[in-house]
Amino acid sequence: MAAAFQQQIFALDARFNAYRAPNNPNFKTLYIRRRSQLLRENAKFKDIETIKKYINVRSQLLQRRYGVQDNISISSASSRPRSSSKTSMVVDESPLSNNSKRKNDMTISENYAFSGVHHIFDQHTDQVSVVKFANNDRSKLCCASHDGTVSICDVTATPPKVSFVLQGHTKAVTGCDWSASNELLVTCGLDGALSLWEVAGGRRLRSVPDQLAAPLLCCVFQPANNNMVIAGNARGMVEVLNISTGIYPKGGSSILGGRVLSIACESSGRMFWAANDKGVIISYRMDSAGGGLSKLRRCCVGGAVTCLGWSPWLARHPALLVSAADNSLYLFRIADREGNLSLKKRFDVLHTSHSVKSTFCPIMSFRRGVCVVSGSEDSCVYFLDIEGHAEHPVVNKLQGHASPVLGVSFSYDESLLATSDVSGLVIIWRRS
Repeated sequence: MAAAFQQQIFALDARFNAYRAPNNPNFKTLYIRRRSQLLRENAKFKDIETIKKYINVRSQLLQRRYGVQDNISISSASSRPRSSSKTSMVVDESPLSNNSKRKNDMTISENYAFSGVHHIFDQHTDQVSVVKFANNDRSKLCCASHDGTVSICDVTATPPKVSFVLQGHTKAVTGCDWSASNELLVTCGLDGALSLWEVAGGRRLRSVPDQLAAPLLCCVFQPANNNMVIAGNARGMVEVLNISTGIYPKGGSSILGGRVLSIACESSGRMFWAANDKGVIISYRMDSAGGGLSKLRRCCVGGAVTCLGWSPWLARHPALLVSAADNSLYLFRIADREGNLSLKKRFDVLHTSHSVKSTFCPIMSFRRGVCVVSGSEDSCVYFLDIEGHAEHPVVNKLQGHASPVLGVSFSYDESLLATSDVSGLVIIWRRS
């Protein structure tokens, strides 16, 4: 079966899965996982006309069965205004055509055709707001959930499995980050604890309370010095913690205001950006040895900033990707060494109330086109061309979730994409 139509069938079942056995969530998850398995087993079926008829008939039957109007037509999804050009839903009749093309000859839609479902994880009982692949390791995935647990998944095992479920937080886990060596993991939560975990053994090495006893909303390792962790709390403070000693260094705290929701560091660790629920983004300079902070520049957007992402973008044009709850995804150029932000582009993404995340494609510089990926509250995952025509930026749309999509994360080689949603479902997509 052509991968594009396989995804359409899966998306159709995922949407109607919300109405299937409402009092038995385990059955719903089992059903959608089994459907995914059957679609993979029949992936070689190539009668396109029969598949089209099957999709239309199945959509009508599901609408009648559950008494719900399917307002999003599967067959016309690629012609909607948001994705009217460069869609990855076009089916290639020749099975050898992709193999005969070199990477540089492939279109941007072909380069970012993540339509096959590799695996579905359902170990969490509440929303998974953050998913993050390990550094230079496509096998390990971390999932942070509002059920108070963190899971470490082995994505490339046969079959994929949950290696560890880290328990220790007493409230929702809101952030996580891998150390450079992937040996350690730092997490934070609404219980106000910053926790350090040994990945190999799945045990907690240290837990340090927030210095204001406030809920913690985000955390990252300092890239050049993994002894240091930068965190943001619900009382507007950006703070540095020496996770090895459990001490907050002198001069390592700064008041940003509001609720600090997101942090992003440049690769050297000398500069980072923090943002809050008021739409304020501030750049900081950090003393990597002592942990002291200095405020630099300020920028504002129209809504709460739920995600920041930094990229060198070929090293000539470093950029900051900003997910804001005013239905926007902003792309800023970093104008100078003070962290000044210059708006380059803005994209429409349905985002008003949830903690929607976005990310740069990690090896975009080696492929045709430059893409970013964003979750969305319409339950879809969007691939956006940030160098193409502003009128038609969507080059691919994944429709496997039935709830608002929050977390997105690429494996380092772009072969796998992890997405998570409000229901706690995590889908691993593979490149077609």
